[in-house]
Amino acid sequence: MTHPSHQRRVAAGVREGDHLTEHADLESDLALDHGAGWPALTYESRPWKVSEDASRSARRKHAGPYDAAVVPPISTADLHLPGDLLADLAEAEAAVGRFDEYVSSTLGGHTGNFAPISTILLRTESASSSQIENLTVGARQIALAELGEGANRNASIVTSNVHTMEAALALADRLDRDTLLQLHATLLRGSDPEHAGRLREEQVWIGGSGIGPHRASFVPPHHERVEPALDDLFDYLDRDDIPVLAQAAIAHAQFETIHPFTDGNGRTGRALVHALLTNRQVTTRSTVPISAGLLRDLDGYFSALTAYRQGNPEPIVDAFCAASRYASVQGRGLVSDLSDIRRVNADRITARADSVAHRINEVLIGQPVINTAYVVEKFSVSQPAANRAIDHLTEVGVLVETSNRGRNRVWQSNDVLAVLDAFAAGIRRSPER
Repeated sequence: MTHPSHQRRVAAGVREGDHLTEHADLESDLALDHGAGWPALTYESRPWKVSEDASRSARRKHAGPYDAAVVPPISTADLHLPGDLLADLAEAEAAVGRFDEYVSSTLGGHTGNFAPISTILLRTESASSSQIENLTVGARQIALAELGEGANRNASIVTSNVHTMEAALALADRLDRDTLLQLHATLLRGSDPEHAGRLREEQVWIGGSGIGPHRASFVPPHHERVEPALDDLFDYLDRDDIPVLAQAAIAHAQFETIHPFTDGNGRTGRALVHALLTNRQVTTRSTVPISAGLLRDLDGYFSALTAYRQGNPEPIVDAFCAASRYASVQGRGLVSDLSDIRRVNADRITARADSVAHRINEVLIGQPVINTAYVVEKFSVSQPAANRAIDHLTEVGVLVETSNRGRNRVWQSNDVLAVLDAFAAGIRRSPER
């Protein structure tokens, strides 16, 4: 996870970090006893040589060794949380469970209706997670990207994040390194195929200069330490003695601290949270937009990650509690508003109940921008049948054409897009803690 005000920095100089200067045995270091309380990061000195084509000033600023984090093991660490935070955890987890039940009960009698709601919740979570990384995209652009219709770069990136979330839920029964690599491959295969699905093999850092890590705000562990740290993280995820939301929050913070990839750590780490919630059956049919809750208080979120690295897990657990409560309440409102739109639009349609027009209406809350090709493929109908259905929906005001062209025409539901954009706009309100 990279703070929006920082750029990810990968080693631009000549790396001389292929050996340890202070710790010769990686495995034994990871097994150090850090004493009572949650273990804090330690640091080790690593050699660094600045590229010869750097300026004299840059060579002076980045000369000599740098300090890289050493991530302590957590798989057997004791977690002690105060009683009020444990009560908050129980309340937040119950709120997530009620949201999941609400989505299921609201749409349970309509087999065809659940998939669109599931889709839009996934997109809402993915868009919020991407916005934490300073990638802001409107609902229309995301829907266009799903159609392959003139989407901008950010929309394509968010769409990849949606597919990563889908993979996280599909692979939730197996929380291991292979699953993690598959998630990352899904996320970056379109934008960075060279590094997609591969653990980093270089030092990275957050903030500072691209020339060296010396003035960075945070330097994750050397790449030689990534694999054993991930092994410990997945051992931690096997534990069943920690409240699930607390386990998710800590796993997320540990993952971001390990920073196992050159890019996409934040989005992959937040997808892993949802895989865990599904694995533990806290959510069974829906995606609670927890990233929307985190997005409301970014400073608090980043401060909580810093506190975690200093040995205090309470702020990140508290942040996840607050984000989960917010997501559950606001997500319920989003589902309700979209369901109302679907119902009102159904009343407008004069075609038969089993017509293509009604079937299109059912999916608009998940895909509010459509074209003829989408309808033909989605419902296995002819192009003339698709056009007739779209024409009818346009006549009764369910759809509006936005393309203004003879070929490759595009239609959208302004009502659905307005609800989605209003939800996104409301996220940035001051947190109520």
